[in-house]
Amino acid sequence: MEKVRIISDTDGKRLDKYISDKLDKYSRNFVSKLIDDGLVTVDGIIRKSNYKIKLNDSVEVCIPEPEHLDVLPEDIPLDVVYEDDDIIVVNKPKGMVVHPAAGNREGTLVNALLKHCEGKLSDINGVIRPGIVHRIDKDTTGLLVVAKNNVAHEFLSELFSRHDIIRKYVAVVEGVINREAGKIDAPIGRHPNDRKKMTINAKNGRRAVTHFKVLERFKNATLIEITLETGRTHQIRVHMSSIGYPVMGDSVYGRKNKYNLIGQTLHAKTLGFLHPSTKEYIEFDSELPEYFKKLLEKLREE
Repeated sequence: MEKVRIISDTDGKRLDKYISDKLDKYSRNFVSKLIDDGLVTVDGIIRKSNYKIKLNDSVEVCIPEPEHLDVLPEDIPLDVVYEDDDIIVVNKPKGMVVHPAAGNREGTLVNALLKHCEGKLSDINGVIRPGIVHRIDKDTTGLLVVAKNNVAHEFLSELFSRHDIIRKYVAVVEGVINREAGKIDAPIGRHPNDRKKMTINAKNGRRAVTHFKVLERFKNATLIEITLETGRTHQIRVHMSSIGYPVMGDSVYGRKNKYNLIGQTLHAKTLGFLHPSTKEYIEFDSELPEYFKKLLEKLREE
């Protein structure tokens, strides 16, 4: 891992912009990810992207060695909900990783998309994540929009950054929620002792807001609809666990369950946004997967 140390020669500039200006071979998005991953410190303290640099601050940036991966097209069936020259909306199944990484070099959504779209995907995020504007976890099912060109990618990315995308999920959570609806406003950041996990992190986390409403109650569980105001890593899973109602089947933030579930019972059901070319609002809805329906049947029987 390469370490770069910079002594600030300015005052009042955002940390992510300052670093990307100084290390101009790296994009601001790349720098922001380094900051989110806790790989940037100012005078030995992990700061957020919007931290304002002070004169003579000592900034240390840790840059991981790039992993060179050959991402190959694979003939994997895709559930395509919508497609045109700018975007493709797919319904991702449980167990599929969105893009290649260490340990998941094949069988990802990106491998399938490269085959389906014949390589015609935006290249803003490089060879590992072509077309990928946003992600959902491996064991989360549901809707994703993918950009087929750079203009569409930049437009969608701007919508996401302004929180102008409608994203609604459904989940079964452990426990019975008595109130009809709620809002969770708690910053999320990397877990201080486990870099693979996220946690409520008031000091180094980024603002995260989740809204939920109860759809149905069971003996020891609740079916809820969730609307995301922000989109942090593992946001729904961390937030629901933090208030005592973890997503059922979540092996990282949840509890053991008697239903032999593999992964969290979480589905990205509704996705709405302005189309990159027409600028008209479009919205998509996806049916609950079979495993989700079967769980609901069992819960209703109980």
